[in-house]
Amino acid sequence: MVICQSFSRGNIFQDIPAAGPNEILKKILESRGVRIERIISNGQATPEGQWYDQDLDEWVVLLKGRAGILIEGENDPRLLKAGDYIHFPARIRHRVEWTSPEETCIWLAIHFRR
Repeated sequence: MVICQSFSRGNIFQDIPAAGPNEILKKILESRGVRIERIISNGQATPEGQWYDQDLDEWVVLLKGRAGILIEGENDPRLLKAGDYIHFPARIRHRVEWTSPEETCIWLAIHFRR
């Protein structure tokens, strides 16, 4: 009996590329208004003056590393450490102020429409 017609399998911690000048995004899954990505950061931040302002909600968990996330209207970035997650409803402007340069950051981001 076939239970699943189509499936994928992997390990979020495998095939981590060497540190480079840019964040690295890898789409893991996309289907019916949901997109799941792995993001690798090594000291990157959102360019000065730019904000993420997305049509979809985003739920992100930091699996490894440390980062500072600034939400528009707040004075100080929110500190994220391994295991911390945050949900950004659609149209909530936010930016990555910093990511740990001494330790690779591994993020799992889920984008979805409510």
